Amino acid sequence: MKKDLRNYQEKLLENLRDPELAHHYLNEALTDEDPRIFLLALKNVHEAQGGQVTELAQKANLSRENIYRILSKKGNPKLSSIISLLNAVGFSLAVQPNKK
Repeated sequence: MKKDLRNYQEKLLENLRDPELAHHYLNEALTDEDPRIFLLALKNVHEAQGGQVTELAQKANLSRENIYRILSKKGNPKLSSIISLLNAVGFSLAVQPNKK
């Protein structure tokens, strides 16, 4: 079972190297009621891009400690931090009308 999970995670990260798939993945994660799902998705996208926290911290203009805290299971970031992280991994936050 552990090997299957590792294979799933490796395949997910491989897929998330594609910006279009990462875009859809992040948007889908935003639809979940639990905000931690989006943070996990953001963490996966970051990891797929190489996962260097120091580089991400520089791009996002945040401290490494802050990034670890934001992306942890107990993360509760400010909207400005989420926007900074999204920009650092090549995305932006947008508001769209609900589909009816």
